Amino acid sequence: MTTNLRRVLSLSTALVMASTAIASAAPSDDLIAAAKKEGSLTTIALPHDWCGYGDVIAGFKAKYGLTVNELNPDAGSGDEVEAIKANKGNTGPQAPDVVDVGLSFGPSAKKDGLLQPYKVSTWDSIPDSAKDAEGYWYGDYYGVLSFVVNKDIVKEAPKDWADLKKPEFANTVALAGDPRTANQAVQGVYAAGLATGEKDAAKAGAAGLAYFAELNKAGNFVPVIGKAAPLAQGSTPIVVAWDYNGLAWRDSLKGNPPVDVIVPATGVVAGVYVQAISAFAPHPNAAKLWMEYLYSDEGQVLWLKGYCHPIRFNDLAKNNKIPADVLAKLPPAEAYAKAVFPTLDEQGAGKTAITTGWDKVVGTNVK
Repeated sequence: MTTNLRRVLSLSTALVMASTAIASAAPSDDLIAAAKKEGSLTTIALPHDWCGYGDVIAGFKAKYGLTVNELNPDAGSGDEVEAIKANKGNTGPQAPDVVDVGLSFGPSAKKDGLLQPYKVSTWDSIPDSAKDAEGYWYGDYYGVLSFVVNKDIVKEAPKDWADLKKPEFANTVALAGDPRTANQAVQGVYAAGLATGEKDAAKAGAAGLAYFAELNKAGNFVPVIGKAAPLAQGSTPIVVAWDYNGLAWRDSLKGNPPVDVIVPATGVVAGVYVQAISAFAPHPNAAKLWMEYLYSDEGQVLWLKGYCHPIRFNDLAKNNKIPADVLAKLPPAEAYAKAVFPTLDEQGAGKTAITTGWDKVVGTNVK
């Protein structure tokens, strides 16, 4: 059995064996009252078409009557961390209360004293492998890197990373973020490196950089942040993005143009994102109430409706909390059979190689 397969099976087992959540778990009346007294919550980097966040935010506001101030929806994980640093001591509207960042950013932000601990009432149903034991950060959802394809422009969709190098894909391929700051883009480069067969994380990061340098030199790489609009317009007809983003874009475009979401045959990287509360949150109680909502059955199902596998997925399934119509819209399980869940150390090594080497190796700004 390969090391990567053992990791996949290990994480899968951890998810399945996660403790059963207490069905009646809910925030205390005191927390709700304190949050309502604060009156608002400031989020950052939450596009409404990412993981169904539009419905999540609307649901939170409707349930508790708080105002939600949404900062920079298109920011990357690195931008979120910098926003906490830049607003230390600032109680104004530019100071985020909460962040939703790539897994590797959680421990580093904790180490830098940027987060405060909080354990939600459904804490026991979050797998130990996906949370900080002290409650400084906790996994929220996961997906895999995929090719999101505009079928009007790309008649024969790529099946694997090697396909993207073909001449017919000139001026088509984009990343869904800046690989120097955005976790989604970093993981896209890392996935391309793993597809070369490289197992070592730092070397896979370097291999991913070499891959994108080659793609850029061939004229196939488009240095524009890929998302629904440029995908539909045809300026980035192939976007490397999390599957849940691609599926949400597909639905929002309603067939105009038709969109395919393809999990590559190799280099299938699964990514867990994490939630955390800023150590300097101007609205700490609203932040805690937000976390309670996200990790409630209601919040978790809303993420699933946005095609993100919530961290409590197996707990919800075991307790028949997932509507049948939601399950029916999910991609087939076999598409995820080869998924690799990089460890924190692997993510850190890959991230360092990619963020520090992009300018030198690939040499193009993504914006």
